[in-house]
Amino acid sequence: MIKHVGRLKSNKRKVIVAFKTLPGEPEYCVCVATENLRAEDHDSLIKLVESNSGQSADEFADVMARATLSDGSNMLGSLHASGRMQKFNTSDIEMTPDTHTSISLDELNRLIAEQRGTSIEDLAVKNKDQDEAMPRKDAVKPSTLAEPAPSATVDPVAPLSAGEDGVLTDEQLAASYRSQADRLFKEAKILREQAEALVPTKKKSSKKVDGEA
Repeated sequence: MIKHVGRLKSNKRKVIVAFKTLPGEPEYCVCVATENLRAEDHDSLIKLVESNSGQSADEFADVMARATLSDGSNMLGSLHASGRMQKFNTSDIEMTPDTHTSISLDELNRLIAEQRGTSIEDLAVKNKDQDEAMPRKDAVKPSTLAEPAPSATVDPVAPLSAGEDGVLTDEQLAASYRSQADRLFKEAKILREQAEALVPTKKKSSKKVDGEA
């Protein structure tokens, strides 16, 4: 039995369920469609799902927030930024813990809520690591995301060495964030230089004060 694995009812495409339900929107979930991922990102995601940390987590996004992809970037933040994390109605997803079992996600959420003696609305609990990855109702669709300029290339972030379950320590996570910040700073500098080369910024001419030579 493997947790967090499911598929779309409409076309049977496989997904990994990051959030089983959302705050204020209990009828929605957030999933990652595995078939559209790069091979290395797919392998990192599946390895994390199958790890002890992944299977022990109630919400898979909790573990994603502390894991990295093959390029060293934060898994949760990177997949969200690239439009890979998509919102679906829970009734459109069926969980497939094994090849012989399936259950609709909305039904699974109802059963979990009953077992805990709470409501489905209360199943979604936000934390600091997940706040920025929670999709908004007006979230940009993946197809409309802008591609980076081909010439604005910087050195890639060196992959970090996580534990066997693919989860980083706080120190490793902080180092990853700093590396990403440095990389983005360099990329911004390159893009600014390219913009200046195309259309130089016009400097405002200073007016002379009366009496000055």
